[in-house]
Amino acid sequence: MSLESLKAMLPDFAKDIRINISTVTTPEGAPGLTETQIWAIALSCAMATKSEKLIELIGAHATSGGFLNESAIQACRSSATIMAMNNVYYRFIHLIDDEEFKSMRANLRMMIIGNPGIDKIDFELMSLAVSSINGCGMCMVAHKNTVLKHGVTREGVQSTIRIAAVIHAAAQALAIA
Repeated sequence: MSLESLKAMLPDFAKDIRINISTVTTPEGAPGLTETQIWAIALSCAMATKSEKLIELIGAHATSGGFLNESAIQACRSSATIMAMNNVYYRFIHLIDDEEFKSMRANLRMMIIGNPGIDKIDFELMSLAVSSINGCGMCMVAHKNTVLKHGVTREGVQSTIRIAAVIHAAAQALAIA
């Protein structure tokens, strides 16, 4: 399976997405990110969309291309899963507009964020991307601030979100084709 297989599956109404996938998954099209970061972000976003076909195709390309090892794939799963929980909780805290809730302890286990089994900044980038798909502004701000503080450029942050946007749109196209 290759990226070409994925692009071939995208219908003509998603031609822009087909072209964008070719762009955002390259170092030239995702400035500020390494190839490992690009594919970890893409796979964690595919997992966040729950598109089995997208997970399969991106995962196959990322592993056959040597971009991701088993630890990175496990971290993609962890990022998509922990952000599924956190994005619901913190989006509620942000949107409810009640200071009392903001001061309450979350009481949710999130140990994977501190020890993801891969480079912490790579995990933060994945979590930023997944949070953008899930629409949690509070989490996006937190992850954006963390990666900027640790040397990721604004261009790298933008590239992360562009990957998330394109992967999300690819999942949409596959679902409605």
